[in-house]
Amino acid sequence: MEINAMNATSSPSPPITTSLSQDAGRKRSKLWSGVTETMRSQSMWLTIVIMTVIVLGIGWLDYITGFQVTLLIFYGVPIFLAVWWAGNKPGMFIALLSAVVWWLANMSTTRLSAQGYVWTLVNRLVYQCALVFAVSALRNKHETDAARIRMLEERRQLEKDIVSVSEHEQQRIGQDLHDGICQQLAAIGCAARVLAEDLQAQGVQSAHDASLIETSLQEVVLEARNLARGIFPVHVDRSGLAASLEDLGKVTSRLTGIPIVVKDCVDVPLDAPEVSMNLYRIAQEAVANAVKHSGATEITIATKITDGRLELSVDDNGRGMPAVADRPDDGMGLRTMYYRTQALRGGLAVEPRSQGGTRVLCSVPLDQFKKSQNP
Repeated sequence: MEINAMNATSSPSPPITTSLSQDAGRKRSKLWSGVTETMRSQSMWLTIVIMTVIVLGIGWLDYITGFQVTLLIFYGVPIFLAVWWAGNKPGMFIALLSAVVWWLANMSTTRLSAQGYVWTLVNRLVYQCALVFAVSALRNKHETDAARIRMLEERRQLEKDIVSVSEHEQQRIGQDLHDGICQQLAAIGCAARVLAEDLQAQGVQSAHDASLIETSLQEVVLEARNLARGIFPVHVDRSGLAASLEDLGKVTSRLTGIPIVVKDCVDVPLDAPEVSMNLYRIAQEAVANAVKHSGATEITIATKITDGRLELSVDDNGRGMPAVADRPDDGMGLRTMYYRTQALRGGLAVEPRSQGGTRVLCSVPLDQFKKSQNP
């Protein structure tokens, strides 16, 4: 099941002229959006006055050029702007005004009969009214698309906020577990060791039991600290991603008994600590899913750099992915992996391996996260 198609293949850089034309197009689009926003925030009558002046100017040119030269397309410009900036009613008013101005501008130079001149006026008026409705439909579609884009942006921001809140909550729980419960258990273990030594000095037979309690407490403290480190991996920022993945493999292998091999892990200097944290969380979730659901006997974590992208892969030799008909809905963990990958502007794929099992592959671009090598 592919969550997001990845495009990690390199492509030739576009020509300079194409890049310049794209920049110019973006500037024109931004300018038009700014003008439109400004005019729509003004009174409708301002647009009507401006378009009326433009129509009168076109009518004066129409009068000078005579009936033989048509300026029909130029009358469409103020009609378009009136509808786009002010709505249907101002657009219809400008359309009727354009028809009247055309009538007056060409009346003295026309060679048509009265009936022919009226028929030409009707044709022009129908064309201009059709233009009003066409521009209105285009404006409605544009506003609908803009609202949909805003909704998608808000949804993406909400997803990022959810992931951020989840991360902070995990850090808080891990910190509380490490600084609170682990310290209390360690203190109880010290007390149990002192008690065992006192009982042993007194020759009491229960000294052995006290030693067993101390050993058990030490094991519980170790497991609690490992759990805290998984929830709150402060070592990600200090040691780097490669060392953190090595530690993840060792701790998870010790807790679950499943061999976890970490190989070919390259250490990339990343400018933002949250990038390493997100990649670590993706690997952590992929390993947890493999342990819980795949029945794997071996899991492999690897990273490599290909074409300016950092690829993180987690492979297992488990039972593989279920069929589409048997597969339950994607869980929160998989969706969180997808959200984290989106936040890094990368791609995530969960797919079956040819040798059996499942591969989770995350690919993110490095150019926006890599630290500068210059002093």
